[in-house]
Amino acid sequence: MDSLISKGNAIKPLNKKRKRGDTEKRTTKPPPSSDLTAASISRTTSLPKSLRPTSPPPGQVSKHAHIKDLKLRTHLNRQASNAARAKALLRDAELLLTNDAGTIQVESEMERTWRIGQKEIAEDVSQEAAKGRQEWKLDGGPYRSRYTRNGRHLAIVGKTGHVATFDWQTGTIHAELQLQETCRDITFLQDQSFFAVAQKKYAFIYDRDGVEIHRLKAHLEPTRLEFLPYHWLLVSVGNTGYLKYQDTSTGNLVVEHRTKLGACHTMTQNRHNAVIHLGHQNGVVTLWTPNLPHPAVRLLAHLGPVVGLSVDPSTGGRYMTSSGADGTVKVWDCRNWKGAVREWTTRGGGAELEWSAKGALAVATGGSVNVYTKPSIQTSFAARVPPPLYLTHPIPHRPLTSVRFCPFQDILTIGHNAGLSSILVPGSGEPNFDSAEADPFENKKARREREVKGLLDKIQPDMIALDPDFVGSLAPPPKLTTASNDKHGIPFARLPRLERLRIEGKAEETEIDADVDEVEDANEEGGIESTNDKKSAGEREKKRMRGRGKSLKRHLRKHRKNVIDPTVVAIRAKLEKQREERRIAKEIERGAIEPKKPSALDRFRRS
Repeated sequence: MDSLISKGNAIKPLNKKRKRGDTEKRTTKPPPSSDLTAASISRTTSLPKSLRPTSPPPGQVSKHAHIKDLKLRTHLNRQASNAARAKALLRDAELLLTNDAGTIQVESEMERTWRIGQKEIAEDVSQEAAKGRQEWKLDGGPYRSRYTRNGRHLAIVGKTGHVATFDWQTGTIHAELQLQETCRDITFLQDQSFFAVAQKKYAFIYDRDGVEIHRLKAHLEPTRLEFLPYHWLLVSVGNTGYLKYQDTSTGNLVVEHRTKLGACHTMTQNRHNAVIHLGHQNGVVTLWTPNLPHPAVRLLAHLGPVVGLSVDPSTGGRYMTSSGADGTVKVWDCRNWKGAVREWTTRGGGAELEWSAKGALAVATGGSVNVYTKPSIQTSFAARVPPPLYLTHPIPHRPLTSVRFCPFQDILTIGHNAGLSSILVPGSGEPNFDSAEADPFENKKARREREVKGLLDKIQPDMIALDPDFVGSLAPPPKLTTASNDKHGIPFARLPRLERLRIEGKAEETEIDADVDEVEDANEEGGIESTNDKKSAGEREKKRMRGRGKSLKRHLRKHRKNVIDPTVVAIRAKLEKQREERRIAKEIERGAIEPKKPSALDRFRRS
């Protein structure tokens, strides 16, 4: 230990030779102004969180004085103070985060923001932000693109088979492939380590270096791909009309839904509740979840094929935008679906759509890209006129096949026939990122920790629903139950089919009679008296003779007595238990036996 402290210059080494002389003449040196030991370790150490000075919690914090447990009371007091401090800091932060920060502001009412070109914007912004204005001229188009969740890496795919992934900020290319076959879409998986490509016949998964990892034969002729990051699900839809969910953590095919609406070329996801939105050729938009074999919502949005779909992430997935081949763009409210909130017509036919993190809507149609901002696109307007235009940029390379906003950047990437173009859209990106969710500056260690944490916190596919707030809420009471004496029994959904038909009044008399006969036969074998006194034996015999094939049923029922049926065995056990309970009750009434005293452990007994 002494050697370690001396190595850190905590203390000076002693002299080997002792100085002999008069001890009285020695003059003691004054003590150093600072402790050398503390100075040597202060550069590489820090105080623990419990000893760091923190801002005092705001007033009116509950003290939980009614809780006697000291440990629990301390824990609750600490949680309450941390929550109150976080709310106070959030109120301070809201003063700095204004809603219209970063957008283009004009000096007079006669000026318009859409008249400002990309050259003027690139000259006025900072040098680092101006790097986002780029043009990639590539052969093999038209191209589609996709960003990672942190906005650092970009993946592009051309229709003729050119695939590339790279870090667009540093220009580092991770992989570049020439697949020499038709490719329709591309998406990253949990991060830049893996990406999936929708190729001509199957979907393939590649690693960061471009090495083929998996060939997903279940995904036939895929046209669009999506990845649900919190569920680790790769979703595909293709020319076969099947929507398929593939778990990338286990490799299992979770579920596949038959849409029954033919080939699908439009798909997007709602990041708020992980619901998949599909646009079909007959103008219908359907919303799908893995736990429902039919669409949760079916909406007739357009009179022709649906070309583009996008969901607004800034409002928690509240608004959806759709575009059709007839040239109309509609904004829908996902809470009621009673009609389009706003509708207008564009030039050039079908339009590609994309919402940014701050609520800017990009519409790529014809030979230009138009950007609209809130709140005009979310307010109702009777006339079918477009909302006020925020920004526009002409692109002569038709067709425009994809538009993607870069996360945490004011950049819009457009894929077209001659490559890709990135333009600057001030105020479209979210400037504040959560490093626990998506960190643009994460290193290798942080990426590994986030991946492990994402696997541990993976949400099951059954939890996907239109209303994600149902988790933790009370289950609604069942609509139909087998209630007797004001006590609810087995829920209606768990009853056998014959019982459900009998409650609904849809059961045939022959099925009921056959079921009663089986129970009576079981009672006769066990020596149990029948409790059904409503009809005499002659009436039941009369009913048996009605209908076709009753003699054959009687013959089979007689020869079925030696067959062990679990239903009959269960009925016998239940009747035997009821008989025993009645006998014990009579014995208690006569005073032959003493009633059993209730115990606290009776709650754990199986009924």
